[in-house]
Parts: sequence; structure tokens; C-alpha cells
Amino acid sequence: MRLFVFLMLCLLVLLQYHLWFGKNGLGDRHALQEEVTLILENNSELRQRNQMMFSEIKDLKEGTDAIEERARNELGLVKEGETFFRIVPKED
Repeated sequence: MRLFVFLMLCLLVLLQYHLWFGKNGLGDRHALQEEVTLILENNSELRQRNQMMFSEIKDLKEGTDAIEERARNELGLVKEGETFFRIVPKED
């Protein structure tokens, strides 16, 4: 009977060791959970960026206001009848 109890106790210790320190144990689970959290945050940022790009593409395809705004900002375009002023800061 003592031998049986000793074997069961050894089995319990072995199983607990594998649970806490073994491969795919609680330590690995915690590390993987943190990694999943980081990946989900990254995915939400990428989804938001993609949504902004899709809305910009839609604006460029459907209207001329977005095209005009980009031409003014990126290419320095000026409409007829408008006056362009360039303000240059003083050098020290």
C-alpha cells in the first residue's frame, strides 16, 4: 500500500512539473498569450490604416475635390485667378 501511495505521489509531482515547467506548459501559454495580444493590436492598427486608404481611393475615384486637394498640396497647383504667396522665413 505504501508503494502505491509513493508511486501516485511521484506521478503527481511529475505531472505538476510538466504543467508548470514543461513544453507547452503555463509559462509557454503566458508568452503566447502576450504575443497574441501584440499581434491583435498590430492588426487593428493595420485595419484602421487600410480603411483610411480605401476611403481615400474612393474619394479619388468618385470626386474631383480630393484630386484637387492632392494636386495643391503635393504639386503646388494654383487655379486661374488665384494668387500664390510664398512666405520664406528669415535666416539667422
